[in-house]
Amino acid sequence: MPVEVILPKVDMDMATGRISRWYVNEGAAVKKGDLLFEIETDKAAMEIDAPASGILRDVTGKEGIDIPVGEAVAWIYAEGEAAKPAQQVAASGAPAQSTAPVTTAPTTPVAVSEAVPANAVTGTLHNGIRATPLARRLATEAGLELDAIAGSGPKGRVMRKDVEAAISVPKLEAPVRAELINSRSPASSQPRPAPQRAAGAAPLNFAWLRQGEGRPIVLLHGFGADLNSWRPMLAAGPVDVPMLALDLPGHGGSPRQTPADLEAIACDVEATLAALDVGPALLVGHSFGGAVAATVAARGHADVRALALIAPAGLGPEINGAFLQGFVRAKSEASLMPWLRLLVADEAVLSKPFVNATLAQAADAELRAAQAEIADRFFADGTQTFDIRNLIAGLRIPVRVIVGANDRIIPASQSQGLPGEVALHVFPATGHMPQVERREQVLKILLEMARA
Repeated sequence: MPVEVILPKVDMDMATGRISRWYVNEGAAVKKGDLLFEIETDKAAMEIDAPASGILRDVTGKEGIDIPVGEAVAWIYAEGEAAKPAQQVAASGAPAQSTAPVTTAPTTPVAVSEAVPANAVTGTLHNGIRATPLARRLATEAGLELDAIAGSGPKGRVMRKDVEAAISVPKLEAPVRAELINSRSPASSQPRPAPQRAAGAAPLNFAWLRQGEGRPIVLLHGFGADLNSWRPMLAAGPVDVPMLALDLPGHGGSPRQTPADLEAIACDVEATLAALDVGPALLVGHSFGGAVAATVAARGHADVRALALIAPAGLGPEINGAFLQGFVRAKSEASLMPWLRLLVADEAVLSKPFVNATLAQAADAELRAAQAEIADRFFADGTQTFDIRNLIAGLRIPVRVIVGANDRIIPASQSQGLPGEVALHVFPATGHMPQVERREQVLKILLEMARA
């Protein structure tokens, strides 16, 4: 039996939709998941995939007209399956077969919703980049620049799968020329000890997420994440200072090793910053990365002028050990999602690209094995085996701690009792990832610190 292709409901208030563009012609072979067409509503433009593999026929959904939700716009026939005679098709509810080919662009102007720019609906050039509306939205949410993504669509158009691939696949950064790095971040005004590495080597994977002038912001992610986890925060507003993100050992594109202690990780961070000639910087760490950041700042080898710790580990012994073990064991979306929901107070912020990126990491057995060893070493028996309170107390630089009141991984109460000169920001109705759930506010705090 042919498979019905319907116009789906893509938002709660949607009664009708409009096909703004077909990507597949009548009679073309499609595979399940292939992009079929694009829907325009009053609120958004969405890409619709093929529900089955086969031959696309009986296309009745015309471009540029209102179509009721749930109405069939085409049918997909299995290979070799004969089209039904008109009377049988009508009796079964399928539309009569159309002999007219479906064009890939409307022959008459399409009425475009005010909420969606015309060039976004049709996927034409915008700032010189061809991309579908969904690809643009996903890239914006992930803090990705479209011009850095290779498009696989017609004429190099960036598609949804291209953006998701850019988010989910960590790529080891190419060597960066010294003059390019120097233009992004000012050189340190103070000499630093030579890193304990080969000259010019950057032991950790890194990416310049933003360029700009002024004091650079260096970002260290938490356990089980990678440098891409910072990208959603960057979509919260304009950033005019350099932002550098590193992958910790055993994460992302960095070596799959289990560090002996926080000092060993700090050494790798210092060596990477020295190799990139990063000067006076604001160092930011989330969760486990917060403990690493505090260690780097306390050692004094890197030129850290201010420190921001987001839901930092190392302020108390308690941690959600079940989360750590469940997270590294999860291999499917069904087994991963219950653990991801623990990270936030509002699971609506768990975007599809974020979930897909985490699933891609879960499929990397070597990566997860390294992270399981890291969890066993630093969080043995569900306990934080290190303490950064004394490190923070000994610092003579500005320090801010940012936590969510509803953190289910590391209790927010652990942030109490810090030295009086440490500024504490507690966000209500927020979980373990304030940089995602309160990204506008957190980004504002970080930019204020970088510009101080």
